[in-house]
Amino acid sequence: MEQTFRRITTLAMIVALAGIVYAQRNPRGKAKIELGSRSISVEYGQPSLRGRTVYEMLNKLPPDGVWRLGADTSTTFSTSGDLMFGETKVPKGVYSLWARRETDKSWKLVLNSQNGQPGTQHNPKLDVVEVALKESRAADPPDEVTITLTKPKKRGIIAIEWGDLRLSAEFH
Repeated sequence: MEQTFRRITTLAMIVALAGIVYAQRNPRGKAKIELGSRSISVEYGQPSLRGRTVYEMLNKLPPDGVWRLGADTSTTFSTSGDLMFGETKVPKGVYSLWARRETDKSWKLVLNSQNGQPGTQHNPKLDVVEVALKESRAADPPDEVTITLTKPKKRGIIAIEWGDLRLSAEFH
């Protein structure tokens, strides 16, 4: 009886895990840097344009709408120490990461205290910080969403690229 229960439990766990893996249909991307004594990382889903343009995709966003910056499970941003984005302090922690398209078509990076949720479930009441993003054109436009962390001159840069769109912000 006990062996049968164990087998059923094990089978149920395998089926549940297979469902989670199947639900994550897009590849996952990761970026990580060390900045002083702090470790900063981002983990995200990578949807592809598949012949569409980034503007076809993002023009569906309503004014003040949020883009989940990836696919499937929410994009996760982690920092082991406090960061400064300009004058805005981001406390150490783990966040979901979003981009808000403002009514004037500018962008803000939004860090939300909820993380690990399905990527479309943004709760604005849990937004912790908003940071201005600089929009430019990607030099080498990727078909898949690509998020990079770099550290020129003792500062960090987060850059989100998809097609020819590039959004970025500096931190230290």
